[in-house]
Amino acid sequence: MLKLLKSIPRLLFEAVVLLVVLLDELARPIYRPLIAAVARWRLMQRFEAWVAGHGRLTILILLAVPLVVVEPMKFLAVIWAAKGHYASGTVALGLAYLVSFVVVERIYSAGKPKLMTFPWFAWGVGLMETVRGAALEVLRASPLWQRATRLAAWLRSGLARLRAGTPR
Repeated sequence: MLKLLKSIPRLLFEAVVLLVVLLDELARPIYRPLIAAVARWRLMQRFEAWVAGHGRLTILILLAVPLVVVEPMKFLAVIWAAKGHYASGTVALGLAYLVSFVVVERIYSAGKPKLMTFPWFAWGVGLMETVRGAALEVLRASPLWQRATRLAAWLRSGLARLRAGTPR
């Protein structure tokens, strides 16, 4: 019984990691095209060049400032919505994610080569990629994921047939 109790925190952690990775995988088809479109904007390209022109410590600060504001805002927005302020909480959460996806991602993308010269930063990024990869392996091996993948492929092929005007 004691062994089971000691394993609960690890199981909870693993469940949270799997949930976060799953949600990221589900949202990726939505936010990746948005990020790619924003990256093509001339203003964003100038911003990225400006970021890349700085030293690694400045880039780290440029990355940390919006993170320090945006990440707590996500939690506050959820709490706000949970207290009955559904519309404003949802808008605040959406804006926080938008800033995170656009500003933070662009700073990270522009400054990544210099940020990776910090050994602790490179280690942390590597660890996150390893954990994400392991979580994806677990998810992709699950029967639910495999069924969902088949369903998505079926839907995509049906949509392609509709666009082409060919019947089943």
